[in-house]
Parts: sequence; structure tokens; C-alpha cells
Amino acid sequence: MNQRTSHLLIAGTLASALSLSLVAYAQDEATERDYQVPLPEAPEGEISFQPPHERDLPDNQYGEMVRKGRDLFINTQALRGEYVFNDQNCANCHLDAGRLANSAPMWASFGVYPAYRGKNDKVNTLAERIQGCFTYSMNGKPPEYGSEPLVAMQTYLHWMATGAPINESMPGRGYPKLEETEQGADRERGAEVYAQQCAVCHGDEGQGQKVGERQAFPPLWGDGAYNWGAGMHRVNTAANFIKANMPLGKPYSLSDQQAWDVAAFINSHERPQDPRRRTLESVDETDETFHNHHGFYGDEVDGRRLGDHADFGENPTPLDG
Repeated sequence: MNQRTSHLLIAGTLASALSLSLVAYAQDEATERDYQVPLPEAPEGEISFQPPHERDLPDNQYGEMVRKGRDLFINTQALRGEYVFNDQNCANCHLDAGRLANSAPMWASFGVYPAYRGKNDKVNTLAERIQGCFTYSMNGKPPEYGSEPLVAMQTYLHWMATGAPINESMPGRGYPKLEETEQGADRERGAEVYAQQCAVCHGDEGQGQKVGERQAFPPLWGDGAYNWGAGMHRVNTAANFIKANMPLGKPYSLSDQQAWDVAAFINSHERPQDPRRRTLESVDETDETFHNHHGFYGDEVDGRRLGDHADFGENPTPLDG
């Protein structure tokens, strides 16, 4: 063996050892992790992508499935009692039928899946991501693989992303991130913002509003709201959404501080139990395992510990699963 070959072998061995050490260190560092780490933030820049127009939908089976997915996206209540057990629709959090930039638009979501999600600590397919929305945001049950509702929604997202890049985070994806303020999020200040800016649509008690039998504005707490496992119960997620999208028709009209405060007020109210509580022994364990983030689950508010109950809303699955 010549000296040059010997040096190369030694260098390779050292590089391998260093790589293994870094992996081990990263694994140690990842032991305590936030179980709801989002995908990478959307890049800054001009939002140039435009989803296709519905008038351009083909008149065939694919077009028919897209239309079914669109209809379910707008009126997810059509699945009430089967897969949905609260008063929410997909379009409540993804405005303009999932088309609006900075409102977690569907055209920007399709191409980034499959993707790792810290929330369940695995790589999720798009179907699994949609199923998760039913479990948490709809306080419901995930549609089965291959079922028409799930296929219809996947097809709708596929069509919306026509021409979008694959495996690339696009400007306008998700909700724009707010930096934390020096004053922090204060629920008492948030109550004032809510009364002035939100109650006219969502009700004094966060109950939402109906027009006839149709849910016009969604409940923000109580049995009709998203449950304690939904991403929107996180104060930072709600603040991001509110800043860019609320009040409806008046995006970016609230200050950053107002968005943080009203998000804290809304999410410091009781709501259906985190469904993952069914698999754990206590609220303490649920809190420690799944709620290491900016939220009120497990905290005492107005003399009551939030989440310390067995109320899963209308979802019929019992606490013991």
C-alpha cells in the first residue's frame, strides 16, 4: 500500500466516524422535539402561480371527480356524521376554496408531499395529510384509502396544482410567519380585539353563525370547533392565519400584537379533546407528549385546567378507544 492510498483510507475512516458522531448527536438532540414542527417556511418573493380556472375543467371522469372534491372542500359538512363531527369546512382555514395565497392554498401543498411531519414522526403521503385534517380539524374520522371522498379531495388538489413545481416550497404556501412581540400574547387584550373585530361573524361566545342550516361562519371554540389536536389550536398558527386573512375581507388590517392577542383569547377556550388522549393514561401524559408548543392545552385558565375532560364532542369513539 503506498503512502497516498494509506492517507486516503485514513481520511475516509475519519470522515465516516465524524458522520456517525454527527448522526448520533442529532438523534440525541431530537429526543425532546416539538411534535407539530411544520414543513419549511414558504420562501419570500412574488406570488406568481395561478391555479387553473374551473371553466377549463374537462368534461370527463377526471373533471367530475375534481368537481366532487371541490364541493366537499367547500361544504365538508356534507360528510357530517360519517367523517365530520363538528361544524367546520375545509374552506374555513383555506380560503377561496383553497385558492387564496397565504391561506394555506392547496395548489402549494400538493407538490410538497410525501413529506416528513413531526406531528406523527413519520413521512406522510398527501392522503394521510388529508386524513389528519379530518381527525383533528373536523374532529372526525379519516376517510378510508380509496374511498370516494378521499380520492375526490386528492384529485381536486392535483388539479389545483396544474403547472406547479414538485418538491418545492412556493411563495404563498401556508400562512406567513409572525415574529413574537415584546409584549407576548395576552388573552385579556385579545378579548377586546375579539369583541371589536371578530364577534360580529363568529358570535359573542365563539359559536359561529348559521344561515338557515348552512354554517356561514365557523365556531372557534366549543364542541363545534377544531379539537385540541388541530394545528389551529396553536397560538402561533392561529396568529399567522388571522394576520394574513382576518377579519374576512380585511387581511393585514390587524397589528401583529392584535393578531397574537386575539389568537391567545380564542385558543384559551375549551374545545373537543385531543383524540390522541384516547391512547394515553392522562392529560399530563398527553400534554407532555404532544403539546410541547405555544398552546393552552393542560394550562389552568380561569380556575379550570383546559383539556382535563373526556368530551370528544360529537365524535362517538369512547375514551378507551
